[in-house]
Amino acid sequence: MHSFSRRQFLKGGATAAFAAGTAQTLSGCPPLPTPPVTPVNTMARVAAVRGTELREMTREILDKFGGAAAIVNPWETVFIKPNFGAVGMVKYNAVADGDCAKPEIVATVAEECLKAGAAEVIIGDAGQAKTYSWTKVMTLDGESNMAAEAERLRSAYPNQIVTLACLNADSPAWDPIPSPYTKLGRVYISSLINRADKVISIPVVKSHRWTQVTASMKNFVGVTSTDRYGLGIQWRFLLHDAGIEQCFLDIVRALEPDFTIIDCSICCEGNGPHVMPGWWGTTVDMRDRLGDWLLLASTDLAAADATAARVTSHDVMQVDHLVMAYNQGLGQIQENMIQLDGARMEDLRVPWQPAEHTEGFTAVLIPGIMLLVG
Repeated sequence: MHSFSRRQFLKGGATAAFAAGTAQTLSGCPPLPTPPVTPVNTMARVAAVRGTELREMTREILDKFGGAAAIVNPWETVFIKPNFGAVGMVKYNAVADGDCAKPEIVATVAEECLKAGAAEVIIGDAGQAKTYSWTKVMTLDGESNMAAEAERLRSAYPNQIVTLACLNADSPAWDPIPSPYTKLGRVYISSLINRADKVISIPVVKSHRWTQVTASMKNFVGVTSTDRYGLGIQWRFLLHDAGIEQCFLDIVRALEPDFTIIDCSICCEGNGPHVMPGWWGTTVDMRDRLGDWLLLASTDLAAADATAARVTSHDVMQVDHLVMAYNQGLGQIQENMIQLDGARMEDLRVPWQPAEHTEGFTAVLIPGIMLLVG
């Protein structure tokens, strides 16, 4: 059982109060409220690290913020949310082909949190599969996998806990968080992340056929249950129907994530978030465009995502969820208000094939992927 921090207690109280209030509100079916417009007017900081060795790059970018000890306090529970969404769904190597964040980054962040004294580090994602083997989440060099990395960390830090969680199957409970600007009223997320003391997002940057770009904020769709939102299919139809952007922004608002590292190494352009010529996107090795791999990090997820969007040649003001996040006070997206440390934007921007933005969705079966929706 996890003990509750003050942060968790306050969040739980707010959630209970919201649930009590909306029970009456929804009964009358009033118009949905419009989110308040409270644009962020403070500076944000995003750090950039270039290189070809992901573990070393990860430690370097953490050091730019004072190391994991500046994020994590001793005896806290840390939830690391990687984008492993395609694992167990696709038949190709989802890490090597650019669908997923790299285990080298995830395992290094986990180890640095353990060094900082975290009591437990939970690495979890719901993704599109009910469950999957962590041995299938391979490092880029093929020499290790997430199961082996977790076991290595357990041996090195025997008095601390390292947990791997396929959230669709392993989440002990699903906690409601407020979603007042969607018809859902609330969105249910895994108790493992909702009750953690610190939350770190580790996505891979990709263009996306429904949200144009996916990075650290969109990553939190993967803490919801496909059983609850998939209408009997391993997908999230009901979240899309309610407005996927507002749903994951509401999750970000509730969780107040503490940090993100965006993986810009092996990525996906075109009609992501999956890779497959024709209907889906294609793999991009950033070394072919930039000469190096790239990591971006920040305590401001919107600023990190906006920077990743600019690196991949997207017009930030045309990406709905980035503008929504800014207007709703969730983070900074204006380039002149983001301090970029370690690089100049003009040296990072690379050509990128955007997605063909798709409205709505239909079920489609395509060889190579078990079930796709477009």
